[in-house]
Amino acid sequence: MTTSYETTKAALLDAALMHVPFDGWSEVTFTAAARDAGIDMTMARAICPRGAVDLALAYHARGDAAMVARMQSDDLPDRFRDKIAAGVRFRIEAVTDKEAVRRGTTLFALPMHAADGARAIWGTADKIWMTLGDTSDDVNWYTKRATLSGVYSATVLYWLGDDSTDNQATWAFLDRRIDDVMQIEKVKAQVRDNKALSTLLAGPNWVLSQIKAPSRGAASDLPGSWSSPRT
Repeated sequence: MTTSYETTKAALLDAALMHVPFDGWSEVTFTAAARDAGIDMTMARAICPRGAVDLALAYHARGDAAMVARMQSDDLPDRFRDKIAAGVRFRIEAVTDKEAVRRGTTLFALPMHAADGARAIWGTADKIWMTLGDTSDDVNWYTKRATLSGVYSATVLYWLGDDSTDNQATWAFLDRRIDDVMQIEKVKAQVRDNKALSTLLAGPNWVLSQIKAPSRGAASDLPGSWSSPRT
């Protein structure tokens, strides 16, 4: 059941989106959103302690949720590389306001918010892999998400400047990036199959084999997050 917290935050976000194209994800936008939504500033600040930064992250999370819902309801391509490409495309097509993303990119490029932006992108990559049924629990858990985060970030930046019909140039760019990743995987497979190289890399591979994925039930373990130490 939707809580009053979630309802109020959604109302704040909806109101903010009217102002973001003009004032960005800023305090001016946050104040205007609270006013337009008829929400007391004390309540608004309690829901979003960092103001518009929290709303920008909520907007990103809304897009992630729409992406997952579409991946679960639509018929995905047969080839796995195409499933991944579809996930990235669905995430971009979930955007309801291109200028909101452009302004968000500017916000999360700032040093004080860069970690939040990186964590949001990592979260998107993680949701794509999890929705596709990824069960890796070793170093591959990290490499899959790191690689996809790079593909997603690059594609979004390309898309922001794309004026082609139906974003066809963006989808072609995405396919090229996926192909680049597949080439890397091909080289890795060749190294594993090469007896001399596999022997040479036995030590490093053993070290990497000791790396385990974070607990599935603890989202705070995702890279880029920080928890206050217990006192």
